[in-house]
Amino acid sequence: MTPGHDSRPRSDTAHARATLGKARTENFPVAPAFLPRAWREGLTAVYGYARLVDDIGDGDLAPGGRDAELLGLDPAAADDRLLMLDAFETDLKRVFGAADGPPRHPLLLALRPVVRDHGLTPEPFLGLIEANRQDQRVTRYATYGDLLAYCELSANPVGRLVLSLTGTATPERIRRSDAVCTALQIAEHLQDVAEDLGRDRIYLPAEDMRRFHVAETDLKAPSAGASVRALVAFESARARELLNEGTPLVGSVHGRLRLLLAGFVGGGRAALRAVTDAGFDVLPGPPKPTKTGLLREVAAVLRTAPRKG
Repeated sequence: MTPGHDSRPRSDTAHARATLGKARTENFPVAPAFLPRAWREGLTAVYGYARLVDDIGDGDLAPGGRDAELLGLDPAAADDRLLMLDAFETDLKRVFGAADGPPRHPLLLALRPVVRDHGLTPEPFLGLIEANRQDQRVTRYATYGDLLAYCELSANPVGRLVLSLTGTATPERIRRSDAVCTALQIAEHLQDVAEDLGRDRIYLPAEDMRRFHVAETDLKAPSAGASVRALVAFESARARELLNEGTPLVGSVHGRLRLLLAGFVGGGRAALRAVTDAGFDVLPGPPKPTKTGLLREVAAVLRTAPRKG
C-alpha cells in the first residue's frame, strides 16, 4: 500500500495510521529511517499486523467498532475478542491467496505485497494470533517453561520475520533471535505487571512467586515490597541472560541491519535498566527508559557484540 495508490477511504487509511503510530511507545525502534526503503516498508507492515492482533487480544481497539466492520463483522463484535481473532485469521488467509478476494483490513492489505516480495510463510503470523487466543484462555503461568512456550508464539515470530525480510535467516541466527525476542517480551511483562493485573493476567511464573513468597495480593499494592522487588530482580536477571545469549546475532550481520538489531538488543537492555533504576518497583507504573539511556545501550551493544565473518 504505497502513498497515492491506496483506494481505501481516507478514514480507513487514517485508522490504520493510528495503529502504526503506536510504534513510538515500543522499547525498540520499529522501522528507523536509516534502513533501505524496502526494509522500512516491510517492517512497518509487519509491525502493523502484530500491533493490530495484540490490540484485538488486549481489547485496545479504537472505539466505534471500525476494525470489526473492516473484517466483515458487526461493529458490536469488536468486544468479542475470540470472534475478532477468527475473523482476523480469515483475513490473513486472504493475504496468502484465499479465493474470496483481497484482504479487507488496510493493514493486512499493506502486508500482502510484503509477503509476496519476500516469500514469507503464514506460520509466524499464525503464531501471533494463537498467542492472543491463548491470552483469552490462560491468565496465569505455572512455570518458567510455560512462559517460554508462550513467548515462542507471542514474541519469537517477530524476530524470525525480521530475518526473513532482510534475507539473513539461518538456524543459528534464528536461535539467537528467539533469545532476544523472548527477553524483550519478558522485559515488557516486568514493566507492565500492574497493567497486566488490571486485565487479570499475571506473567510472573507461579513457581517463582511461591519461591519468593509473593501472593497475588502483593501485586495489587501501590508500591512493591521487598519480596516483589526480589522476584522482579530475579526475572530481570533471566531476561538479561537471554539478551546476552542473543547479542552475538548483532555481530553476525553487517551494515544497517547490524544497527537495527543493536537497537532491538539495546532497547531490551534499556528497559531492564529502567526496571533496575526503579529499584525493581514496577507496581506504580511501567518504568520507561530515557532516549539517552536507549542510545547509550545501543552504543554499548555495537561496541561489544562479537563480529563474525
